Amino acid sequence: MRIAIVSDIHGNLTALEAVLTDLRETSPDLILHGGDLADAGARPVEVVDRIRDLGWPGVVGNTDELLFRPESLNEFAKQAPGMQPFLSAIEEMAAATRKALGPERLAWLSRLPSSFEYGPLALAHASPHCLWHAPAPEANDAELETVYKPLGVPIAVYAHIHRGFVRRIDCNSENSSLIVANTGSVSLSYDGDWRASYLLIEITESVVTPSIRRVQYDLDREIEALSMSALPHADWIARTLQCARPQMP
Repeated sequence: MRIAIVSDIHGNLTALEAVLTDLRETSPDLILHGGDLADAGARPVEVVDRIRDLGWPGVVGNTDELLFRPESLNEFAKQAPGMQPFLSAIEEMAAATRKALGPERLAWLSRLPSSFEYGPLALAHASPHCLWHAPAPEANDAELETVYKPLGVPIAVYAHIHRGFVRRIDCNSENSSLIVANTGSVSLSYDGDWRASYLLIEITESVVTPSIRRVQYDLDREIEALSMSALPHADWIARTLQCARPQMP
């Protein structure tokens, strides 16, 4: 069986369309989404409607939450002083995206679950009990085990950090193993590679093979869409797309 997990689309319809083309080639049996569908992109309405039409099961992300529950951003910012330089820009973009989506789409986002399980796999946007905090790829095995072992499955998948990776962990305390994988992001990559990313997992009776797929898309077309959009701070998003690293507003 093949399972694909697509996450952090962030309103980037151009990248999503390229990923959909790649998915037709990889032909997964099941496709899940990991949240952060709409905010910080040129075409949030089109992306949300496309995911709904596709009927992919999925989970809620932190930027989904800040759209339907705006106070969540300030709650997190109080715990993360380093976020202050970004706060006003994030609020302005979220307000514009919230207005574009309208009440019905926001209600749909609010109904997404915080986690999703299928067979040996569990998916959360960031960590099982928080949409805003997640380990980095540099986290040691002990931290990954502490965060994701409580899911109670042999394959734990998350998104949020925009840097895909796969790690196999030997859990010595239980004489068992755990695969922790991050999907990377369809949009706004932070690993220096601007291409879209998603996770593909092949499961047989005895072997689990996760891999990160990178998909090239028309970056210039998406930057043009940003320039023509009404999104505040579209130039910030464009620079981030081009650099594939976090940028200042």
